Amino acid sequence: MQTQSTAERPFLSQIGLPPGMGWGYLGILIFMMGDGVEQGWLSPYLVEQGMSVQQSATLFTAYGITIAVSSWFSGVLAEGFGPKRTMLMGLLLYILGTVGFVGYGLNGLNYGTMIITYAIRGFGYPLFAYSFLVWITYNSPKQALGRAVGWFWFVFTGGLNVLGAYYSSWAIRELGYLETLWSSIFWVLLGALLALVLNKSKFNSGATGSSGKLQELAKGITIMREEPKVLLGGIVRIINTTAQFAFPVFLPLYMAEHGFTTTQWLQIWGTIFTANIAFNLMFGFVGDRLGWRNTVMWFGGVGCAASTLLFYYSPLIFGSSFWLVMLSGVLWGALLAGYVPLSALVPSLVKKDKGAAMAVLNLGAGLPVFVGPVIVGLFIGTLGNTGVIWILAGLYLLSAFLTRFITLPQNARTSHEAAASYNTTTL
Repeated sequence: MQTQSTAERPFLSQIGLPPGMGWGYLGILIFMMGDGVEQGWLSPYLVEQGMSVQQSATLFTAYGITIAVSSWFSGVLAEGFGPKRTMLMGLLLYILGTVGFVGYGLNGLNYGTMIITYAIRGFGYPLFAYSFLVWITYNSPKQALGRAVGWFWFVFTGGLNVLGAYYSSWAIRELGYLETLWSSIFWVLLGALLALVLNKSKFNSGATGSSGKLQELAKGITIMREEPKVLLGGIVRIINTTAQFAFPVFLPLYMAEHGFTTTQWLQIWGTIFTANIAFNLMFGFVGDRLGWRNTVMWFGGVGCAASTLLFYYSPLIFGSSFWLVMLSGVLWGALLAGYVPLSALVPSLVKKDKGAAMAVLNLGAGLPVFVGPVIVGLFIGTLGNTGVIWILAGLYLLSAFLTRFITLPQNARTSHEAAASYNTTTL
């Protein structure tokens, strides 16, 4: 067993995976696939069953709120109680919410029960996945942290937006809608088995005692006052995916005005995130080479601002050319991954309270679920589609400006000397 570990260690280190955590990454991929089974079809299904669009929107708003809250607490809970306990808590809440939502809410279209149980389900994946991200930040050497979080977002997005969609497209046809939702429990249990049982990596944050755990909860708030750069990182993280949740609200209708069918739009959207998962990994390596701050600022902020406008105006520029419009969208999806090094940059601002820093970052990952649609709702009536798209592009530029102030002593650049030292110690 020792010989195998020694043989695996250099390879895992070379590709940026923290040694000993490979099973955990695979577990996140499978868990998020289970969590993503209903993303593409639940809202239309509910409307077909007799619910109004407003009721469906309210359901997803409640879900988004609990995701945001859970995302925030995942970091400090993982640091105070340990990632495995926090991930197990997320697993149990996910299963409890799913059983209530499918078995009691959807079964009789009991709207009150659906709101409560779907909200409970929303607590699940942030506690499970983002706690593992905290684990990564503690177990990865600084010079390889960008690659390590790049791998995390690769498996996270690949499970949620790609495998979940592909699996559900088969399952709803072969199993049925409710059965597909029930099957998600199998996948999250399998993911948990890989991440919590087969993953033998240790975690030591230094937080001890019940009073220390309570202090960790408070640090999720106080750290934003003590280290304002962490707050800036949280704001940048919100901007990162706000457009991702705003686009589906109005862009399908906009594309339809220019001759694109719903099927074509779904193909464009799916291809965007297929490309995004590959670039999530690539920008982890780029960030370790060019600097985390520089990568977020130029590829993420400035790049997304330009590609957002190109994607919107592509039907006007290229007409009904499906492939050129898709290519414009893929460019936006690729540059969206330019924000990946933010998950390495922000926890590196602090020496000890990395879980608290990740709590702020995770809150920023959860808030766009309803911030994006809110922006559309507030401004599309007065400014139209064009006004909304320029607001989103402007937010990306704002994130680039804010990132200039998120600096480390070495200007957020990875050190070749540190990397060489690390390679020496691992050989």
